[in-house]
Amino acid sequence: MATKEIHAILIQTLREHAPSYATVKNWVAQVKRGDFSTCVPLCTGRHKTVIIPEFIDQNHNLTLEDHRNSAKSVVEQLGISREQVGSMIHEDLDMRKHSAKGFRKSPNAEKKRQRCQSSE
Repeated sequence: MATKEIHAILIQTLREHAPSYATVKNWVAQVKRGDFSTCVPLCTGRHKTVIIPEFIDQNHNLTLEDHRNSAKSVVEQLGISREQVGSMIHEDLDMRKHSAKGFRKSPNAEKKRQRCQSSE
């Protein structure tokens, strides 16, 4: 089938959403060369880190023991990456740095944590 025929069919089917003739021409050329695939390519970005609930509890306990505990010391004690510790502190434990001295937990986050522990 010729490129003009394919483009005409796409215009008839998709109307104003049809790709341009140049796009269709490129697609046809790719298919003829054999480097056109209908498979979705794998993403080469960074993988989402998986955080184990035991690490979250250990991090929480370490932070409650000493709120001046640095992320570096938590990394050394738990043996996980700095990014994972930061993610746990900010996302899972909902703690924010209020001063240069350490982290404090917001009241809502503490109530949420107590509800989760009591439901278990």
